[in-house]
Amino acid sequence: MTVTHASFVTLPVSDQDRALRFYTEVLGMEVTADREMAQGRWLQVAPAGAQTVFTLSGPGMGGFELGSVRGIMLVTTDVDADCARLAAAGTPVQGPDELPWGRMASFTDPDGNGLMLLTEKEGF
Repeated sequence: MTVTHASFVTLPVSDQDRALRFYTEVLGMEVTADREMAQGRWLQVAPAGAQTVFTLSGPGMGGFELGSVRGIMLVTTDVDADCARLAAAGTPVQGPDELPWGRMASFTDPDGNGLMLLTEKEGF
């Protein structure tokens, strides 16, 4: 096999504009694609420089179930500051907690998709 990376992860959302504001204004991601297609709007965001992007899939785009995505880990250099930023934006956060591999917190996007933040422990 010659797989080099994941191209995109689909996040089902009910309102693409609301999701776009959350992922760009709250999480600080950048828009990598925003175009109309026959099936609907193709909207993607990603952290700066990332190879894998997130497709914010609106109603009618693939039949995905809202809030069904779990376990997406976002690595950050400062989980505490990011948790404070989420809380200030009205997003409930669980943690951060000290774990053997680093400090980790969890939260959901406006549609209930589950994400985590991790500041990795050096040398782990």
